[in-house]
Amino acid sequence: MSWKVLLTADAGRDLEDLYDYINVHDVPGKADHVLERLEQAFTGLSENPHRGAYPKELLSIGIREYREIFFKPYRIIYRVVDNNVFVLLIADGRRDMQTLLQRRLLA
Repeated sequence: MSWKVLLTADAGRDLEDLYDYINVHDVPGKADHVLERLEQAFTGLSENPHRGAYPKELLSIGIREYREIFFKPYRIIYRVVDNNVFVLLIADGRRDMQTLLQRRLLA
């Protein structure tokens, strides 16, 4: 069975912002490489979305409806609903994830 992977508007902006930042601040070609790796992660989600772990910041408050996978240092937070995988957040895991997750997912 294959799940459909959909990026929310917020996740789409995350991806664009990440690409733009890397493109300006890192070596040429690095942004394309990161984008390719993230797209591979999305493909993996379409094949097996339940493989991701529960984000520890949410698990600590008893929330188990979201999962995450990593392409270090990036964290991809998503939710599986029926045959769809909704990518909700793509962020550098070195950020204050507790605040980011509360603002983005629990607001």
